[in-house]
Amino acid sequence: MRLMFVSVPLQGHLLPLIPFAAACRDAGHDVLLAAGEFPPGTLGLRTADVGAGFDLQRAALATTVRNLRLSVAEMRGTAGTALVGEIFGRANRALLEPLTALARRERPDVIVYEPLSEAGAVVAGRLSIPSVLQENTLWPADQLFRSVTASRSFAGLAAPAPALTISVMPPSLRPDAIAGAVTMRPVPSSGGGELPGWLSAPGDRPRVLVSRSTLSGPAPGDPSAAVVAAASSVDAEFVLVRGKIKGKLPANVRPVGRIPIAEALPFAAGFVHHAGAGSVLGGLAAGVPQLVTPGPGDRTHNATVLAASGAGLSVPAKSITADVLTRLLTDATIAAAAGDLAAEIAAMPSPADVVPSVEALV
Repeated sequence: MRLMFVSVPLQGHLLPLIPFAAACRDAGHDVLLAAGEFPPGTLGLRTADVGAGFDLQRAALATTVRNLRLSVAEMRGTAGTALVGEIFGRANRALLEPLTALARRERPDVIVYEPLSEAGAVVAGRLSIPSVLQENTLWPADQLFRSVTASRSFAGLAAPAPALTISVMPPSLRPDAIAGAVTMRPVPSSGGGELPGWLSAPGDRPRVLVSRSTLSGPAPGDPSAAVVAAASSVDAEFVLVRGKIKGKLPANVRPVGRIPIAEALPFAAGFVHHAGAGSVLGGLAAGVPQLVTPGPGDRTHNATVLAASGAGLSVPAKSITADVLTRLLTDATIAAAAGDLAAEIAAMPSPADVVPSVEALV
């Protein structure tokens, strides 16, 4: 079977697809990743860059100008999926023709796409082949599908509904399951990098990993500065992943470059980040208490879901203090909830378990 995995050329969207793509490859299928701006590590999968014309910032600017009130709500994290559907509907148009040309050359039997890459659904319809919608956020994948396909930019385009939807949310965090969806364990993917030896074992003090968004934007997606300001008053070791802090750091703060965070999380006592979906799910899978900063897009939604689960704290970056960080490391209730969710995720079907559901489509 020939499978094409489609993502917009943004690492945060592509990385969650890679473990399932690799599982399909390991089951003996021919797999191709169609995206762009690929991270250093893609588990040896074939790649094709279809993102030359993709410009998210231009699409976002053009969309926000036409939807000023909705744009204000988006910055507050309260716009739901309305504006994101318009932005990515517009951005997806740039992927349609190169993706169609690639698919006609590669002749896939199935196209798997992430919830903001409905160009994959359009191309699957053009080729009369089944498509699979693979969730990669805490928002229900079917809601994002409807938002993009109902956008102004998709008017006149035929985007058939997926033949199969894969949900990666732990059932306890989404009581209303997507109708007909199969569940799959979210497997963290960091996109390469080497893990220093000292991060491969517990440290002398509790260790806190601090990460930031791979995207730049109008609202802070990096809690590093706030953590650094409070770190000297906390009995812990702080590791800044891809940190950009200038000046002298406290003695208990160490910067590192790009690392496979999923491999470092088992030795961490806390995880501080920007509330990106991949980071939240990765932290939950590892059972590590999290501190996240709400923000635009889905970040406020993600932070709310995490806080409601009891497995972490949602705190604006400006409000991160030594007391907040100490609570992250010492609150037994948070640790217990994180452990319970990790056990729930571990019991979900693995990517290899879900491969037969895709095989059955052909």
